[in-house]
Amino acid sequence: MGYIIKPLVTEKMTNITEKQNKFGFIVRPEANKVEIKNEIEALYNVTVTGISTCRYAGKNKTRYTKAGLIKGRTNAFKKAIVTLKEGETIDFYSNI
Repeated sequence: MGYIIKPLVTEKMTNITEKQNKFGFIVRPEANKVEIKNEIEALYNVTVTGISTCRYAGKNKTRYTKAGLIKGRTNAFKKAIVTLKEGETIDFYSNI
């Protein structure tokens, strides 16, 4: 266990969730679809019908400040889009 890092709660992902019953998660890079499916079903008590995964590379970022040029890099991550069975949903805001 422990493959899911955090759920994706963005404006774009919320629109996809409302229209297609799909939910997004940031997962560990070594996680495969079977492990992700088992963990989602165990954590949220739902039935997963499909999973799409995508790896994102880190990007170089620079900015100019008073102190000079600052260079950095964003983190690489893996995203999983999970499709649930019709009628089921995940409520990310119930624990607030």
